[in-house]
Amino acid sequence: MRVAAILVAAGSGSRFGGSMPKQFALIAGKPVIRWAAEALAPHATLIQPVGEADLIEPALAGLAHLACVPGGATRQESVYNGLEALEAFAPDVVLVHDAARPCVPPLTVPELLAALEDFEGAIPAVPVADTLKRGEAGIIAGTVPRQNLYRAQTPQAFSYETMLALHRRGPAPEATDDAWLLEQAGLPVGLIAGSEENIKLTYQEDFSRLERALVTLSPRVGTGFDVHALEPGRKLMLCGIEVPHETGLAGHSDADVGIHALCDAIYGALGEGDIGRHFPPSEATWKDADSARFLRHAAERIAARGGMLANADVTLICERPKITPHAQAMIARLADLLGVEQSRISVKATTTERLGFTGRQEGIAAQAAVCVLVP
Repeated sequence: MRVAAILVAAGSGSRFGGSMPKQFALIAGKPVIRWAAEALAPHATLIQPVGEADLIEPALAGLAHLACVPGGATRQESVYNGLEALEAFAPDVVLVHDAARPCVPPLTVPELLAALEDFEGAIPAVPVADTLKRGEAGIIAGTVPRQNLYRAQTPQAFSYETMLALHRRGPAPEATDDAWLLEQAGLPVGLIAGSEENIKLTYQEDFSRLERALVTLSPRVGTGFDVHALEPGRKLMLCGIEVPHETGLAGHSDADVGIHALCDAIYGALGEGDIGRHFPPSEATWKDADSARFLRHAAERIAARGGMLANADVTLICERPKITPHAQAMIARLADLLGVEQSRISVKATTTERLGFTGRQEGIAAQAAVCVLVP
């Protein structure tokens, strides 16, 4: 049996909000549409995306699929465009799936295909459990009996020839899913058990539910340490801000020990070496460089791994200058560079009771600890 899948990705996602349609939002560093396509791939010989190629192609890069076809003014038109594009491949079965549903349980498609032995179409559906109210003008106008009511999901499975023929009859603007076309033609549609895990990304609150369903994050801890000598004639950069002081820190870059220790902690948590591996001091490119660039890179490495920073704790070790008056500004700057809430960042200071090089005010040291959550 030759199975094709139409991946409908032409919607604007207006209810979700944001500048990008919801199907291209990232979950653990991967677009929602890609999660959906990867869920279909084990079951479908052909995947036919429908929507804007400029957005879809990068999201599905490296995944086998047919050339994108444009969407229509309605969902039915978009599906119709996909059906016509598949005609040359003569599939036996077509799956129609919303690109905004990234979490397809593994048994859903096999059960749909089994149902097609008895029906021209089949859909997954979940019984309505909540009491349903009909409202008008902000008040209850009645209670709707929930007996035998279901919430339809995708992917929906159909005989390809049947579905193509029904779409060719003409537009049906009132159709909210493809099973409706079979219903109107008097053809029975099979129901299989849907799943509460098959979440459609519609509103912002759906996003966190999908993250929990799709991604299991494990904590990884990293530590970092850095030290630089104090030197006249240089500005003192600590944790991303300039601190007024008569001397600064000597180094190839701006010698920000707080950021350097924090970068090393992040790279260590990810198992990606240290700051010198990514920004060698032997390279002239990094001469007097703003260490903010290094921390942004570390944050990008977390994102590239599909992870998130749980928290970071930086301790500056020096006799002078006093750090407390500047700690909140440092926290704000680090949080901005890392793209996290300030509540995830701690900056504090201690002394060595005038012992050692920091006690003699010959230099400043910093140590950092982070917890990074990665898949």
